[in-house]
Amino acid sequence: MSAPFRLRADGIDLFIRLTPKSSVDRLEAVETSVGGCSHLKARVRAVPENGAANQALQRLVAKALGVPASAVSVVAGATARLKTLRVNGDPAALVTSIKALGR
Repeated sequence: MSAPFRLRADGIDLFIRLTPKSSVDRLEAVETSVGGCSHLKARVRAVPENGAANQALQRLVAKALGVPASAVSVVAGATARLKTLRVNGDPAALVTSIKALGR
């Protein structure tokens, strides 16, 4: 199974599968697609209109990883369920935080 992120010099790219209009805001387990790509599953209460779900996802990930909301941005998949978020910060600390989410 591959990791749901890619290391960068200034942070990580985090791969997410987003479910909007959920009853709760939360990050869930890592799932692996048929093609072998891993994604962190996320749910947000916001609707997927005018970027509301993406903004809710960015706030959720920032809080979970302990970084400012301004350090998280959607860089791919803005209108799709599968998204890539860029998280700026110390890559090693971010990876540790992501691994702790699965516990």
